[in-house]
Amino acid sequence: MTIREIGCCGAYCKTCPALLDKSCRGCKLGYERGERDITKAKCKMKVCCFKERNYETCADCPEYLSCEILKEFYGKKGYKYKKYRQALAFIRENGYAKFLEIADTWRGPFGKYN
Repeated sequence: MTIREIGCCGAYCKTCPALLDKSCRGCKLGYERGERDITKAKCKMKVCCFKERNYETCADCPEYLSCEILKEFYGKKGYKYKKYRQALAFIRENGYAKFLEIADTWRGPFGKYN
């Protein structure tokens, strides 16, 4: 389990089927070894969080509650966006270790909190 497997948005990449079948490379994986070039990233959230501010996730950002990028992302239709928002809120309240403990039992990028 590693924090690098949590996307900037709160998705837990380690258990995500898209990452496991290699149709997605995850939000942050590969940059530390130079396999990917962060200057070519197009995702506004990843550029702001990971490249410009050097945070692990948006949960680390003091502007979390007022961020326009997050508001736009979490304003999209779809259950997963609510779950990703829930993940960041959980991390802010309980920390990464507790999140990883729970998330590692999921079968996808989000799940239930016991």
